[in-house]
Amino acid sequence: MAKQLDYHTIREIFTRFQQADPEPRGELEHVNVYTLVVAVALSAQATDAGVNKATRALFKIADTPQKMLDLGEEGLIEHIKTIGLFRQKAKNVIKMSRILVEDYGGEVPNSRAALQSLPGVGRKTANVVLNMWWRYPAQAVDTHIFRVGNRTGICTGKDVDAVERAIEDNIPVDFQLHAHHWLILHGRYHCKARKPQCGTCLIRDLCQFEDKTL
Repeated sequence: MAKQLDYHTIREIFTRFQQADPEPRGELEHVNVYTLVVAVALSAQATDAGVNKATRALFKIADTPQKMLDLGEEGLIEHIKTIGLFRQKAKNVIKMSRILVEDYGGEVPNSRAALQSLPGVGRKTANVVLNMWWRYPAQAVDTHIFRVGNRTGICTGKDVDAVERAIEDNIPVDFQLHAHHWLILHGRYHCKARKPQCGTCLIRDLCQFEDKTL
C-alpha cells in the first residue's frame, strides 16, 4: 500500500483526469433508473460488456418492475444465462421488482438505505445508482478503484470501506462527482492489475507505484 498522497498532488491528478475526459460515463447500458439498478446488480462478478450484451434485448421488453414480473424468473434467465451467477441474480431481480411494485409504487427509491434494502443491491450498487442517475457524489469502490487507490496513493485503505472514506476525505469536492468513474476507467484501461500501462499513463510522475513498467 502506497502512502496517502497530499492535497496538491491529488488536485493535480484529478485536474489531468478532468482535462483528458471532462464527463466520464459509466459503461453499463440502461434506459431509466430501474434498468440501471438491474444492470448494476447483474454486473457483480461480470464484465460490463457481458452485461450489456445480455440486457439489450431484455430492456426492450422489461424496462419497468411490473414488466419484469410479467416476464417471470424463467423468462429473465433466458436473457441473462450468459452472465455469471445468473440463477441467483434472476431470483434477486424478480424479488426486487416485486418489492418496488408493492412498496414503492413501481418507483426506485433514492436513499442509500432504501436501495440497499432491495435484494441483490449492496452498498457499491447503491452508490453507482445514486451517482449515475441522481448525480450524488457517492463513491462506488470496486476492484479497479481499490487497486488504483492503493497502488498510486490517491485513496489508500485496507478494505473497500476505508478506500471509500479516503476518496471522500482526500479528493477535492469539485472532483467528487466524477471521481469514481475516473478511477474505474483508469484502472480498467491503464492501471491494469497484471500489466499496468505506465509508459502512457498521464499521472505516472505523480504516482507512488514502485514497480512502474516504462
